[in-house]
Amino acid sequence: MTQATIYHNPRCSKSRKTLQILQDQGISIHEIRYLETPPTRDELGALCQAMAIEPQQLIRTGESLFKELGLSITDPKSRIEWLSILVDNPKLIERPIVRVCEQVVIGRPPEKVLSIL
Repeated sequence: MTQATIYHNPRCSKSRKTLQILQDQGISIHEIRYLETPPTRDELGALCQAMAIEPQQLIRTGESLFKELGLSITDPKSRIEWLSILVDNPKLIERPIVRVCEQVVIGRPPEKVLSIL
């Protein structure tokens, strides 16, 4: 049976819909509520690497916290610095993130998860 790991926020409608798609497909799901149990910097770095994106592309720039921290996507920060910001402020992590084997996608739109099943 296929197993998926979903970094999930149950308060987010896109995250809930993505979870429902996985359930409807009969996928075994390991759910990580990332606001309660944030990924480590290494885990987040590996997810970014698997998606071939930079950490800045995983940031929810519309969150008020992003502005409160005085951040800008164009800030000259290193990859490690951006990953640390995300780990320290998991509310800024785009959601949901789904991993199936070595493939990873952001479930936006939720149907995008079907591409890795």
